Amino acid sequence: MLPFRYELFIGLRYTRAKKRLTGRNHFISFISLISMLGIALGVAALIVVLSVMNGFQKELRTRILGVASHVQITAASGELANWQVPLQAAQRHPRVEAAAPFVQAQAMLAFDSQVRGAMIRGVLPEAEDKVADFARHMKIGRLDALKEGEFGIILGSELARALQVYAGDKVALIAPQGLVTPAAVLPRMKQFTVVGIFEAGMYEYDSGLALIHMADAQKLYRMGDNVSGVRLKVDDLFAAPRIARELLRYVGADAFISDWTRSHANFFRAVQIEKNMMFLILLLIVAVAAFNIVSTLVMMVQDKQPDIAILRTLGASPGSVMAIFIVQGTLIGVIGLAMGVAGGVALALNIDVVVPALERVLGIHFLAKDVYYISDLPSDLQWRDVGVISGVSFLLTLLATLYPSWRASRVNPAEALRYE
Repeated sequence: MLPFRYELFIGLRYTRAKKRLTGRNHFISFISLISMLGIALGVAALIVVLSVMNGFQKELRTRILGVASHVQITAASGELANWQVPLQAAQRHPRVEAAAPFVQAQAMLAFDSQVRGAMIRGVLPEAEDKVADFARHMKIGRLDALKEGEFGIILGSELARALQVYAGDKVALIAPQGLVTPAAVLPRMKQFTVVGIFEAGMYEYDSGLALIHMADAQKLYRMGDNVSGVRLKVDDLFAAPRIARELLRYVGADAFISDWTRSHANFFRAVQIEKNMMFLILLLIVAVAAFNIVSTLVMMVQDKQPDIAILRTLGASPGSVMAIFIVQGTLIGVIGLAMGVAGGVALALNIDVVVPALERVLGIHFLAKDVYYISDLPSDLQWRDVGVISGVSFLLTLLATLYPSWRASRVNPAEALRYE
């Protein structure tokens, strides 16, 4: 224990010593300061950027799942008969919180000279409100305004803007299934009244989704009592893939069960890949700062050769000399790491205050509301990311100390003291 104590003592002394500050010592101290600040900057940037990307990922996931379902049960034929049976079977699973049937089909919507394609979803308002979060996204009207037999329709905000319709207007819904007559096959058309407009914040839904009552959809598409499938909400969205596999025992093998990670797999995979690449790119800042520690210690070893020689003549082993400079380099890295973690965490937790302040000072808006659906920088600080960043940064710092410390342990006392 005693050798470690004197090695630690000398290493700390070398780090904070201020005596005999010649021009060379000043330069070494300056490089040490630059190394600390570089590590602090890199670590802080990593924490803030990953927190912002986590925030965007969380915000997008919330918006997607506000319209989509956690788990979906459908039939291979496209129509699910006796849908009450799989619905009740799925609800027996302890982790399923709610279930709702739906009818989904394509159609054309027309108003005056405007025509747009859309995905029509027939829903039961009282059940749909339990598996999706349409109530929070409604800009005009309410979901329960959809009444059976009244042929009301709720449009996405971009779809309504493209058709130039407002609440109370009547739009023509043209179904792809046609009416066969002796003269020709005529498209089936029905007039619907716009009773609401929603804005989910996802262009895919806002520009191409329309809601009608499930009974009206069954009549329009001649499905009888059949539905397209059943949508489920589970207690933990991250456990949806496992719950979907477990539901096969409850529902039966003839049903097709998918979860939200499959329906939006490419999107979330792209976000995760982008996050990983940003981590690697910003980690280069920490690596450059770690290399600065190498140059600092190399110059320090060259400057302290007489001291090293004296320690060796007093009985210090090469390993002890190596430990002294490992302590010194590690201390530089740990101080920079602590500064970076403190600054990064503080900025990530207060980014909703810092960014608006910068926007007011600079007179610009980074994410304009008329361009981006998400106009504020969201932040989701995850301590797991902070731990990974700290661990990798500390490892880089530790590796940077090995070569200069090894050089110090190879100093020949006789050569070092020859001209002293």
